[in-house]
Amino acid sequence: MTGVDTVARGRKCCRFGPIFVTLNLFQGPSLVTLRDMRDKRQPCVYILASQPRGTLYVGVTSNLMGRLWQHREGTTPGFTSKYRVHRLVFFERFEEMGPAIEREKQLKRWHRQWKLNLIEGVIPDWRDLGVGLGFPPLALSSGHDGP
Repeated sequence: MTGVDTVARGRKCCRFGPIFVTLNLFQGPSLVTLRDMRDKRQPCVYILASQPRGTLYVGVTSNLMGRLWQHREGTTPGFTSKYRVHRLVFFERFEEMGPAIEREKQLKRWHRQWKLNLIEGVIPDWRDLGVGLGFPPLALSSGHDGP
């Protein structure tokens, strides 16, 4: 059985298997969830944005907390550092890496508007979900996405 946790407002957003658990970040994740995400491998697909409706980045990782830290600190040169794409706006957790990789590939093939609809269906205010995971708030963007 493959399950997925999806950021949602207490409703099912996506269904990829017979087990479906909703993680409601509007009320904040529990300490158990944060501890689990820090201490064990948890395959995740995530979307980062530079600002509301700005530049988007879709990625997959087995350690969301560590990977988000890398993006925010700019420890790895590349697209997210160059375009300052650090705001976590969506993520889905999986039990196994295979389905997570397939979902990442699917999202990368999507049209931009479909991705925007997915994000705005979950967090219409585009707030940074990283804050709910224990990261400090990001400074407001200067309004452009370039270097």
